[in-house]
Amino acid sequence: MNRNILLVEPDYKTKYPPVGLMKISSYHKQLGDNVFFHKGINASYPFLQQWDRVYISTLFTYNWKITVDTINFYKAIIDDIDRIKVGGILATLKYDDLWEATGVVPIKGLLNRPGMLGDDNEIIVDELIPDYSLFNDTPFKYSLVGDSYLGYSTRGCKNKCKFCGVPEIEPQFQDYINIKEYVNGIKNKYGEKTHLVLMDNNILASKSFNKIIRDIMELGFEKNSKLNNKQRHVDFNQGVDARRIDEKNIHTLAKIAINPLRIAFDSIKLESVYRRGVELAAQNGIQNLSNYILYNYNDSPEELWKRLEINIQLNRKYGLNIYSFPMKYIPLLDTNRKYISSPNWNWQFIRGVQRILNVLKGAVMPREDFFYRAFGESEKEFREILYMPESILMNRGRELQTAEIDWKNKFRKLTQNERDELLSILCGNPSRKGLMNSIASIKNKKLHSILTYYIPKRPEKNDYSALLDLEA
Repeated sequence: MNRNILLVEPDYKTKYPPVGLMKISSYHKQLGDNVFFHKGINASYPFLQQWDRVYISTLFTYNWKITVDTINFYKAIIDDIDRIKVGGILATLKYDDLWEATGVVPIKGLLNRPGMLGDDNEIIVDELIPDYSLFNDTPFKYSLVGDSYLGYSTRGCKNKCKFCGVPEIEPQFQDYINIKEYVNGIKNKYGEKTHLVLMDNNILASKSFNKIIRDIMELGFEKNSKLNNKQRHVDFNQGVDARRIDEKNIHTLAKIAINPLRIAFDSIKLESVYRRGVELAAQNGIQNLSNYILYNYNDSPEELWKRLEINIQLNRKYGLNIYSFPMKYIPLLDTNRKYISSPNWNWQFIRGVQRILNVLKGAVMPREDFFYRAFGESEKEFREILYMPESILMNRGRELQTAEIDWKNKFRKLTQNERDELLSILCGNPSRKGLMNSIASIKNKKLHSILTYYIPKRPEKNDYSALLDLEA
């Protein structure tokens, strides 16, 4: 008898489709089961039929609440809790906590062994071709499903970075996966795709790197390749390790349609290594780069500004297009996004960075004038920008500059101790009511005067405590 299978992704925002669920869909369709997909919680849809199994994917640990709420919702409508299967990143990293919060025993790690879904067969789910038709009859669409092959040419990572969950999620480094067989399987079943997105965590660590590049080229993704007159792109979307870039492997990488080349720049201590990697890329004709920049970790606002400005320098020197993507650090097991790395970072500074990035849609563009206008002409000016009230920060440089000029005059007259006290007041009173109550007790005339600029015009609707939940 065919089973009815419901696949659920919690309703968090994500650019990438749930590839794990797509592979589970292929698994069940191979067994002759009926498979349906749903995003989030919708009381009108899940009750249409009896579900023999409900699979719920998980992503980052800071999606904790929405994930737990989703699991508990579906648990309430299933008479047998063993019919609910939960897996993914959060389920692996917070296995015991999720079990305790939901009563559902999670599946840990990859589905890379037979029988992990409770059926008596030899099928390895992780090796299956994803079901690209899963979203056809749903309102939930993922652009990458339409035009990209999504897969891996390696698994795991040889590095053991403290801020990364890969060592626990994919503990064994798999040096080579036959991407040719995998891509051709997708092509034969779902049609040819324009782009290739590989989610490898450290492609340059593979001893089979040259073989993988040959595979990619044989699939039709050599440099300047096109499909139906459209330029093809290869994207190692987790980035490459700048410490492993050398003249030989970057020359090899440049043979494929790499666009963009993503390189992490997580610490100013890696400046020389990072510069060398970008320079080698430029020398080999790679012009479009994307740069992950971790902040709120072991850095300072000045170090963040410096790393961003280094990209501007490299763009100017080599005629490159480097798009920087600052990423706010959140500890691996935290269940929300509110973490602040003190003493260098604080609520006011994090809020300022996030507000700038929200305007920029998360990306720092290659244009020099645009960067200096958004982030300031120097580390000192950037720090001053982070002190600004939101209304002034968001309207800098416009015609009505009276408030900005007045605020700057008042701010620059503050001593360092007064600036520290200003931060203490702002970070301790994120709501309008709290700030107004605090101002009423301030005896320092300079602080009292400048603090009036921080009072939101609309009561409580501008409670900025929620801003730390914005993804940068």
